[in-house]
Amino acid sequence: MENRSTIAELMTATMTKIRDMVDVNTIVGDAITTADGTTIIPVSKLSLGFGSGGSEFGAEKNFGGGSGAGIKVNPIAFLVVTEHNVRLLPVAGQPETALDKIVDLIPKITKQVENFIEKRKAKEEVEPM
Repeated sequence: MENRSTIAELMTATMTKIRDMVDVNTIVGDAITTADGTTIIPVSKLSLGFGSGGSEFGAEKNFGGGSGAGIKVNPIAFLVVTEHNVRLLPVAGQPETALDKIVDLIPKITKQVENFIEKRKAKEEVEPM
């Protein structure tokens, strides 16, 4: 009975273990709801490194090899959702991105659109067509 492993088997085993450790909740965490109804969603950055190697040697073509992986998870922000507001709060030391700015502008833009619609309706009531 031959007891051999191959690089493909090593890689498959390593990738299976990585898949078991990392899921979508690693990047966008589970929502946390506070007593006042605020929902907080953690957002993280995932970095992954992977390597493997091996060789067949000897007259019997024995296989020797290894593989490994490293995972680094950095929390980068929290998405905070309240009844009237959505904010992306970066973790200290993280640069603000364009997405952060867009998310922060959503409540302001929504309010401006609401005001425009209300003014338009009021004007139509005063000046019927």
